[in-house]
Amino acid sequence: MRAADEAALHRVARRRARQDVQRRERVDVRYSVDEKQAVLAEARRHNLAGAHLVGAIVMAHLNGDLALPEQRTATDDLIDEYATLRTELARIGTNANQIAHRLNSGGDAHSVDAAVLTEARRLVAVVRQTVMAVDTAANVAATNRRAA
Repeated sequence: MRAADEAALHRVARRRARQDVQRRERVDVRYSVDEKQAVLAEARRHNLAGAHLVGAIVMAHLNGDLALPEQRTATDDLIDEYATLRTELARIGTNANQIAHRLNSGGDAHSVDAAVLTEARRLVAVVRQTVMAVDTAANVAATNRRAA
């Protein structure tokens, strides 16, 4: 699965806000055995009920947040790639912060700790700058998509 496809699915599979009244209306859908298993596997991967995943994706499409594959544009893919890249960069930053925290927490210092701490701080600064650049690029792409 491409990163853009993965990011798009994560974006729309988030839980819908609760409503004051229970949802009671139904729409029945028929799937082949393989299709149903694929839907349920994807729902489990997102820790959602199968009906919730299908409902979230359908509502996202109806609200204009998710295009069908033949309706997706290169800009949609770009925005989703930026979202995935930002998540990966944030994980790198988190790891670098954990290293810095460990080295700053005291205890017995090793001869390389100062160099590792300096490099971790530099890495965090680079990741922050890169995340800001990715956010800016994603905002530009999203704004241009809305204007189109």
